[in-house]
Amino acid sequence: MFFLFKLIKRLISFALLIAIILPLYAAGNVWYTATHTKPVKSDAIVVLGAAQFDGRPSDVLKARLVEAKRIYDLGLASRIITVGAGQPGDRTTEAASGYNWLKANGVAKRFIDSVPLGTDTLNSTRAYITDMRVRNLKSAIIVTDQYHCLRAMTMARDFKITTSCAPTKTGPASTKSSSFRYLVRETGAYLAYVTVGRHGIHLTDQIKN
Repeated sequence: MFFLFKLIKRLISFALLIAIILPLYAAGNVWYTATHTKPVKSDAIVVLGAAQFDGRPSDVLKARLVEAKRIYDLGLASRIITVGAGQPGDRTTEAASGYNWLKANGVAKRFIDSVPLGTDTLNSTRAYITDMRVRNLKSAIIVTDQYHCLRAMTMARDFKITTSCAPTKTGPASTKSSSFRYLVRETGAYLAYVTVGRHGIHLTDQIKN
């Protein structure tokens, strides 16, 4: 009985240790990726969607578009993909808002693809990767908020796409402006994906194969 009590106590202590260490380790990875990742020359630049207001990009989305235009002008990719659906009642989509902003700011429309699907990161990832596969594109630079980079890249890599990230350097979601709460929230979302959400992708791939 005493041995069983000691075993249970050790198991509880181990579980508590894991519950503390794992989030801290994940938060460290999220922060490190946010502050050290750099874009690598790829087939396409992917601008993940964010809020838009009747066609006008929100400050968060505009910061992503500005960064996408910057690295496009550097020649790091020959195409830009905007992705994101609209919210109920919207007359347009996040993807269309991004497409129109890029076109108005000097990117020829033949080099922009608009994918008006996805209201969260995983569904947006599925949508733009489907588009990439149709066009035989195999690598992407994901443009998104700094703390979002790790989760966005992890999802894309789980779909067998080679990725890097170009994190926004301006706007309300940059690490200079965003709060510690954003880091905590993104850490939780990343942990939820790698422990639960990733299984759905692997199961889907097994069914297709």
